[in-house]
Amino acid sequence: MEIVVCVKPVPEAESRLRPDAAGTGFDPDGVKFVLAGYDESAVEQALLLRQAVAGSTVSVVALGPAARVDEVLRASIALGCDRATAVEAADLPLADPVATGRALAEAIAALGRHDLVLFGKQAGDDEEGLVGAATAEALGVPFVGHVIDLRPAEGGGRFTFRRSVERGEERWEAPLPLAVGLQQAWNDPRTATLPAILRSRKATIGRRAAAPAPASSGSSAPVRFALPPPRQGAKMIEFATPEEAARKLVRLLQEEAKVFP
Repeated sequence: MEIVVCVKPVPEAESRLRPDAAGTGFDPDGVKFVLAGYDESAVEQALLLRQAVAGSTVSVVALGPAARVDEVLRASIALGCDRATAVEAADLPLADPVATGRALAEAIAALGRHDLVLFGKQAGDDEEGLVGAATAEALGVPFVGHVIDLRPAEGGGRFTFRRSVERGEERWEAPLPLAVGLQQAWNDPRTATLPAILRSRKATIGRRAAAPAPASSGSSAPVRFALPPPRQGAKMIEFATPEEAARKLVRLLQEEAKVFP
């Protein structure tokens, strides 16, 4: 079985972002990019399936500037993926999920056979969760999102999985080829060992240039990127008794915060 995992470099959670000169995105200068959390689960699930299905291989694909994607691809190799492909897209609107999905689909198709294509259910930066479906549409394969407990069915060629829904869960079975947006792997994502990290630094990364997107292919574009307003300082209440504190707090909530009528 040929498994492909699509991963995305996202800013580290502790990064301090600032708008870029155009005001439509963040300035990447000085920002460290890492594997998105759900993408880590997708990589983990792929590696577990490789162990469960003899003869399977795991390829990992990432789209974007080389400086960003190389880090997440090498991190995936350090975790145990067999090969990696960087899709360089200098002129591609990376914020558009449809254009991104088409570029990823071209790269996946170029790898040859792809029985199972895995994504994290959503990225850790924009939280859209649309690229998996867009890629599957371009590949012409079914897509299912928010999946947990993805396992090969008896007899081969099919998978069973669960999806959490309001007040319960759904149980599904689907044939290959299949694309899946993964919410959770069987296990928590593993941690790469130091020897594996050092080996990943020397690993060969395949490179592919994305075809220029047609002028009419874009479906969305960012309009504005802005940081939230800074938090105001806390207002301290001076009181002699708990009853006095409660009266003052209610008055502030009514008159200043306008929480109560």
